[in-house]
Amino acid sequence: MTKAMILKEPGKFAWEDIEVGDPGRGQARLRHTAVGLNFLDTHFADGSYPAPGYPCILGFEAAGVVEAIGDGVSGLKAGDRVGYCPIMGSFAQARLIDADLLIPLPESVSDEQAAAQILKGMTAQYLLRQSYRVQSGDTILIHAAAGGVGALVCQWAKHLGATVIGTVSSEAKAEFAKARGCDHTINYSAEDFAEKVNELTDGAGVDAVYESIGKDTFLKSYSILKPLGTLVMYGHASGPVPPEEFSKIPMDRYYIRTTLQAYTDTREDRLAVAKDLFDTVAAGGVKLEVGSTRPLSEADKAIEDLESRKTTGATVLIP
Repeated sequence: MTKAMILKEPGKFAWEDIEVGDPGRGQARLRHTAVGLNFLDTHFADGSYPAPGYPCILGFEAAGVVEAIGDGVSGLKAGDRVGYCPIMGSFAQARLIDADLLIPLPESVSDEQAAAQILKGMTAQYLLRQSYRVQSGDTILIHAAAGGVGALVCQWAKHLGATVIGTVSSEAKAEFAKARGCDHTINYSAEDFAEKVNELTDGAGVDAVYESIGKDTFLKSYSILKPLGTLVMYGHASGPVPPEEFSKIPMDRYYIRTTLQAYTDTREDRLAVAKDLFDTVAAGGVKLEVGSTRPLSEADKAIEDLESRKTTGATVLIP
């Protein structure tokens, strides 16, 4: 018997026993050693995103040790250290999972680092290297620069030779982002970020905006793009963009709405994205940091803290 944080209905969690059986064909049984927390969890927790059904287990990334494998599994054995994302169901001490979804972890990456950053790191990879491919000399803006994804984007973009502008919600988070490669920070609770970007760029604007806030910032984010610049939408923390807003965007700039799943649809894609992340870590371009840890049994409280923006960096839940 093992335990999991069960979402009974939106806003209602329970820490309960579950049963994890033997792996079937193509599956592995994984004992979690560290579990990641992401803003995506808040959307499912409050019902903004419909769960596949209730009760359900949230959580989209984790690291652990393979305990057993089913028939038909190759390249994996009991005792292997692995991670995965973005697969729902990680808020549990153990689980069954399709073996093809598991990513072998290099010795240089700890379980806590992987759980904290594999989803965020792979997200940063597709944002910077695939959805809009950042080049040396580019100027970009990343919203929530002190968040889990934002901190990695700052580091990686700086490693690629970009000038990085980041929005934050406090002076403490501004210092955090600057320490991770952000050239300029804008406290949007005290400054108009669009006006500040125009000041910083002498009115030229930025090559790309990585937009995770949504309706509160969408049009202003568009306004600071250079002609033929790209807005990459990968989240909407303040709510989805109203459809009528799209009729107001400039016609000479690009828009792309992306998800990690689109870039990791096959095992080959998943391993390639993960390899680029781990290679960049090995080259010193990105540090996989753990912001804080707390017990997995407090996942509901951790979600509340994340939603109210009380956290800095990545939170790891320990089973």
